[in-house]
Amino acid sequence: MQITEFLKEHYKHFNAAALIDASEGYITHLNEGGKMMITLAGAMSTAELGKSLAEMIRQDKVHIISCTGANLEEDIMNLVAHSHYKRVPNYRDLSPQDEWDLLENHYNRVTDTCIPEEEAFRRLQKHLWDIWSTAENNGERYFPHEFMYKMLLSGVLEQYYEIDPKNSWMLAAAEKNIPIVVPGWEDSTMGNIFASYCIKGQLKASTMKSGIEYMMWLADWYIKNSQGKGVGFYQIGGGIAGDFPICVVPMLYQDMEMHDIPFWSYFCQISDSTTSYGSYSGAVPNEKITWGKLDIHTPKYVIESDATIVAPLMFAIILGW
Repeated sequence: MQITEFLKEHYKHFNAAALIDASEGYITHLNEGGKMMITLAGAMSTAELGKSLAEMIRQDKVHIISCTGANLEEDIMNLVAHSHYKRVPNYRDLSPQDEWDLLENHYNRVTDTCIPEEEAFRRLQKHLWDIWSTAENNGERYFPHEFMYKMLLSGVLEQYYEIDPKNSWMLAAAEKNIPIVVPGWEDSTMGNIFASYCIKGQLKASTMKSGIEYMMWLADWYIKNSQGKGVGFYQIGGGIAGDFPICVVPMLYQDMEMHDIPFWSYFCQISDSTTSYGSYSGAVPNEKITWGKLDIHTPKYVIESDATIVAPLMFAIILGW
């Protein structure tokens, strides 16, 4: 059986059925001329989601991405340092001393995977410094993802490639030049490094375009792309990667008084966050109606499961695998 055939045969109820319904809704949305935003929270890049997301990008199944600064950089880290990563399958059994030993050996742990500082962080830092400082010297300013695109497309990282480049979603996005919104980018390793250069007086904070400028840019993009079938919203996890971009609609409607602006025209959320804790990430889609983000008639799906399991399966269906 192909993956899609297997899933449709066996995924009949509960979260499994929601996965099928949401996938078919995604396909319908695209077939009717809609566009799709995907939002990436958590550690999706370190989970190697690029193995399926990159092909989604290449086949025009996603038109814009919102992600955390960690996901922006960690896909590239995996591209250039994969063989140096350390897997810790028994991570639940680690003692504080075990964790300290990982730190002393320059490993930063994300669940069962340790990112190597020297081969991942420092390789990118060296080349980003060149790009950041050149832009500043030329009086130029860019968004965080635009600096990453410049680095990838320049070819300076090719000497380090340790995975098949077709499995890097950032490289696929750079080659297609699809827009990325990175709210709260400073909450990332490269964001911290950039801030350190600013504190030392080696760079100006203004060289990096800000989150407010991202929201302004996104508002313009949404106005230009939301006619017809409109723009769908596919949210992996929660947090700022999803909360930031979804707010563009009520901002345009309520604060800009653009009362004809369309709502998001498809919504799917993969999450295991618990609504009763007051979690934005776990809020069911109907709550978003009260905030002017979704319409009564917007197709809405919630899959309460592990995104590292669900997203690749959904992408397989959407890609016809």
